[in-house]
Amino acid sequence: MKKDLSSTLRMGRYLLLICCISVFSARSAPAQSFDLLLKGGHVIDPANGIDARMDVAIDDGKIALVTEDIPASEAEQLVDAAGFYITPGLIDLHSHHYYGTQPHSDYSNGFWALPPDGFTFRAGVTTAVDGGGAGWRDFRHFKEQVIDRSDTRILAFLNLLGRGMKNRDVLSQNMNDMDPKMTALVARQYDEIVGIKIAHYRGDTWEPFHRAVQAGEEAGIPVMVDFSGAESPLSLEGLLLDVLRPGDIYTHIYSMVDGSVIDESGTLREGMLQAQQQGTILDVGHGAGSFHYPVAVPATEQGLWPNTISTDLHASSMNGGAKDMANTMSKMLNLGMSLQEVIEASTWTPAQVIQREELGHLSEGAVADVAVFNLLEGDFGYLDVRENLMPGRHKLQAELTIRAGEVVWDLNGMAGNLWREDLSVVD
Repeated sequence: MKKDLSSTLRMGRYLLLICCISVFSARSAPAQSFDLLLKGGHVIDPANGIDARMDVAIDDGKIALVTEDIPASEAEQLVDAAGFYITPGLIDLHSHHYYGTQPHSDYSNGFWALPPDGFTFRAGVTTAVDGGGAGWRDFRHFKEQVIDRSDTRILAFLNLLGRGMKNRDVLSQNMNDMDPKMTALVARQYDEIVGIKIAHYRGDTWEPFHRAVQAGEEAGIPVMVDFSGAESPLSLEGLLLDVLRPGDIYTHIYSMVDGSVIDESGTLREGMLQAQQQGTILDVGHGAGSFHYPVAVPATEQGLWPNTISTDLHASSMNGGAKDMANTMSKMLNLGMSLQEVIEASTWTPAQVIQREELGHLSEGAVADVAVFNLLEGDFGYLDVRENLMPGRHKLQAELTIRAGEVVWDLNGMAGNLWREDLSVVD
């Protein structure tokens, strides 16, 4: 009887101990905590089919949760995003960032390219794809000088020319420096290389373009073609329908070159819509000389809209009609694309084009590259590259940019702490 009583008492004390531990654990366990919470904004995330008011929680540099109502108490830092649009961080598919001070080097370690962080984040861009500044001979230098030193994620199209875009008007005609084998070999060595670029060739043979496609096939990546300035017998129809593969990219879609997407009467050339339907990617690539309303307006009126929106940002375009990614997107918005289409052409579509589908969306677990935009309504003006003015009623303004969970651009202090004269804040 005593043995039974003793066992019972021991069991009682054991159960009491377990109960106390459970109560203590329940009281001491902190509520789920996120590093940053964007609350009350309108999320547009085309990859996940989201176009609604949602909260976005970020933790440890990644998207933690996207849902309708996340308690503010669960976040260490709160951003009131009510009235704003939350999107994935933008991907500028065509820009130039192999900057340097080497004379006569243009976009390849030269003065025409731009240091990325000063021009990307302020427009909502978290990933910029360099448009062929480096070739296989100097890509390592580009990586060490720019890519590895930038907070912006820099990817690249590798130029078919071994020396890249140095002295483009002369060296871009040098077929002896167009080596598809070496280009493909170097492209396979670096994760940052997502495509092959050929630009500004003015000759009368398709051979350089075939070499670019060969390099793309051997490396398993797309080819981007800049046909602007190609004053030659080569036809745009031939390029799009006979040379490029589905998934390859024609940039400067609205440039006014001989053989542009419209003919002399303003009619869309035969084969343009067919090429797009067959999988050719048509990219804006605004630049300093490649976006003309006399081409863009009739082309869009006849149904030729871009798959992707990009700036062709460089020293000559940043203060002209292009300005930045947000301005270029606003221009397409005012031409008639919907906001959802503009966002998709600047996020999820380019991510797919360059085969980097871990980017361009707000899926849980994805890197927290996020942009917050204000969609302004008023009287705005948009210039093309010939200073033709088109009035517009809508303007996208990047309010907040987050790169890998860190705020890198905050136009009006959305993520800041309110300062008062009677408070002393020490960070």
